[in-house]
Amino acid sequence: MTKAELVELIKRKKSFLCVGLDTDPDKLPASLKNTPDGVFEFNKAIIESTLPFAVSYKLNIAFYEAMGIEGWDILQRTVDLIPPGEALIIADAKRGDIGNTAARYGKAFFETLNCDAITVNPYMGEDSITPFLDYKGKWSIVLGLTSNKGAKDIELLKLQDGRYVFEAAMEATAKLGSSEQIMFVVGATQTEYLGRIRKVAPDHFLLIPGVGAQGGKLKDLQVLMTSEVGVLVNSSRQIIYASSGKDFAEASAIEAEKLQVQMGDMIT
Repeated sequence: MTKAELVELIKRKKSFLCVGLDTDPDKLPASLKNTPDGVFEFNKAIIESTLPFAVSYKLNIAFYEAMGIEGWDILQRTVDLIPPGEALIIADAKRGDIGNTAARYGKAFFETLNCDAITVNPYMGEDSITPFLDYKGKWSIVLGLTSNKGAKDIELLKLQDGRYVFEAAMEATAKLGSSEQIMFVVGATQTEYLGRIRKVAPDHFLLIPGVGAQGGKLKDLQVLMTSEVGVLVNSSRQIIYASSGKDFAEASAIEAEKLQVQMGDMIT
């Protein structure tokens, strides 16, 4: 999905919502728990109910890898459920290796699974990112400033020139490609740094986790929005676990629509 196609999709749906499919078998509704294909059926119901309100789905790969071969099969079938052109499919894999290894990760997620984007850890430098950029129409979503408490350990260290480590990493990454193929991950709870982030990456889309269960607020993100909207806001637990009953899909749709309505008011 190109940047122009993503912007058109956002404006058509009046939404910049990304639904996180961090599906934990232990948290499935009782009606699906311990059933042979419960995780897939859960994902299917969530996608069908939220697709009118979402422009992206982010699959946290760890939840599928933990299930072994079965998990990879569920991952592939879940990706195949999403209609082409109706949502950006993100493999939240946070890969960060170099050379031939990164190239094989690119093949795994862009060719074999046919995802539109992959999250990437930039801290091994240029050669851990450039193999993903060889894929036209695909996105590398590079860690910028994350919302976890450990961000202070590295990302928020100050360099001698006054920049934070995350700013240096984002600046170096932005030079490797363009805003047509690189996005950055920015935690919604890092409100005091949002202005600095837009100075570093004025034209790039930002994938923003942390709204909802982690305490981030949608209204605080207005400062990051551009003429192209420029943001994808991820919500996982607030949507997919909105109910533990048989009405879980309907409850998820209600939560997704609430966010979509708020987002529609923010899009000019």
